[in-house]
Amino acid sequence: MSFLIRPAIPQDLAAILAIYNHEVLNGFATWNDQAYTLDSFQQKLLEFQKQNFPFVVIEDQDQQQIAGYADYGSFRHFAGYRHTVEHSVYIDPNYARQGLGQQLLEHLIQHAKSQNIHVMIAGIDHGNSASIALHKKLGFKQTGYMPEVGQKFGEWRDLVLMQLQL
Repeated sequence: MSFLIRPAIPQDLAAILAIYNHEVLNGFATWNDQAYTLDSFQQKLLEFQKQNFPFVVIEDQDQQQIAGYADYGSFRHFAGYRHTVEHSVYIDPNYARQGLGQQLLEHLIQHAKSQNIHVMIAGIDHGNSASIALHKKLGFKQTGYMPEVGQKFGEWRDLVLMQLQL
């Protein structure tokens, strides 16, 4: 299989929506419990483009399918945090465990370095050991653990905070 990482375009949004909403309805990678609409992702894409933040997809070129997507944006909306970003990486379950998340995260790290970002933040569900291991592999350090700060499917969830100083 051959994969290409490229900026997301409006034609990708239906596939991105399907990947995200699958996680909303079935997983813990996001604690959102309401499915998103296509309009919400259209607005997100426009906002990221306006702020010069990356919103990228990894495309299976053989199947011409979106296998995953990633982005980063403002960590907090105060001027003092302008050199810190928080990222997200989502992979279609049909493409899980093929190293695509690592490729996307490495791409985001390189982009952040080119934009003089100082710190990348990851907020990860404590049960997502694969994501925690990937972040450690790429140099992220755990800098926080917040017990029971979120809820999903009626369960209290703990948040692991990790960061990479660039």
